[in-house]
Amino acid sequence: MQEASIISHYFPQLTKKQIDQFAQLGTLYKEWNDKINVVSRKDIENIYINHVLHSLGIAKLITFNPGADVLDVGTGGGFPGVPLAILFPETRFHLVDSIGKKITVVREVSAALGLTNVKAEQIRAEQIRNKYDFIVSRAVTRMKEFYGWVNTKTKPNSTHSFDNGILYLKGGDLDEEMNELKKPYSVTNLSDFFKEEFFETKRVVYMPL
Repeated sequence: MQEASIISHYFPQLTKKQIDQFAQLGTLYKEWNDKINVVSRKDIENIYINHVLHSLGIAKLITFNPGADVLDVGTGGGFPGVPLAILFPETRFHLVDSIGKKITVVREVSAALGLTNVKAEQIRAEQIRNKYDFIVSRAVTRMKEFYGWVNTKTKPNSTHSFDNGILYLKGGDLDEEMNELKKPYSVTNLSDFFKEEFFETKRVVYMPL
């Protein structure tokens, strides 16, 4: 399995507690993945680059404020929400997925890490009534459909360097997909920050709501 030290390489400001939490992540996900398959078997060996560091790509774009509320839609086993919750311990994260066994993994991993800023819930995005500063996700569906799920779920007042909205981790050619929506957006290439080959086609799409 890859070493957790790659996280400290790209995020050198981590506290000892955060370094320890990231170090535990690999083992925890390997153990849970043997019981409930939330990451592909082959991918579990690459968890620090393909899942943890990929999730933290959002943090190269924005620093979440203490007390902010972030919704992670279609979190699966906890990505990008769990790595972001470690990085921003004073930000509240609501991780949701429609599949109960995946939420079980999120709860158990969060508890093992002592993450008090994570709430994991089995619920569909359309059913959520709360309001958030940002909605994050890792390519759960086409952006047009995703926008339909979440476009009413942001708080009216923005307190970050970006207006409240969507931060979406996505790969490949985005032009056709984004043009379906005809909404303003910006794209940040993660290869600008991470040198690994995995990130050559990976991007963060930001869309204000």
